[in-house]
Amino acid sequence: MTEFALTLLRLAFLGALWLFIIITVIALRRDLMQPREARPAPTRGSARPPKPAKPPKQPRPPKPARHAKTGPSLLVTEGPLAATVIPLGSAQVTIGRAPDSTLVIDDDYASSRHARIYPGDDGWIVEDLGSTNGTWVDRNRITSPTILPPNVPLRIGRTTLQLQR
Repeated sequence: MTEFALTLLRLAFLGALWLFIIITVIALRRDLMQPREARPAPTRGSARPPKPAKPPKQPRPPKPARHAKTGPSLLVTEGPLAATVIPLGSAQVTIGRAPDSTLVIDDDYASSRHARIYPGDDGWIVEDLGSTNGTWVDRNRITSPTILPPNVPLRIGRTTLQLQR
């Protein structure tokens, strides 16, 4: 093979490598710039834009019963398990994604062992168990065991709970 043919072969290989790099960068840029919920643009023939999707309605928490009190309970007010009531006895309640938790939350923002609620001398105490996204009591992230006041929102991931007396 001549020196000239070998040089042309090297240049062709170099050009193919640069073409591959440019195509890869364009594909990555397109994937990063496109929003997650991208919709195709309306066609020229359509006179009106598509209607925006309505958010799903959240079920309302049930009204408390007017019969004899059964003691304190934990009410799920928002999230996939809305309107779920967990009666609180003398044992602790664990909350997380683990199947052996008292309240199993199927949520990407909740840890396997996210938090626990247990009775204390001054009332019910909530403790974060080292979760990634934190446990929030009335817009405050807790870092140590904290007394949970009645009717104050307790947020774990996308789920909100309240202590009911």
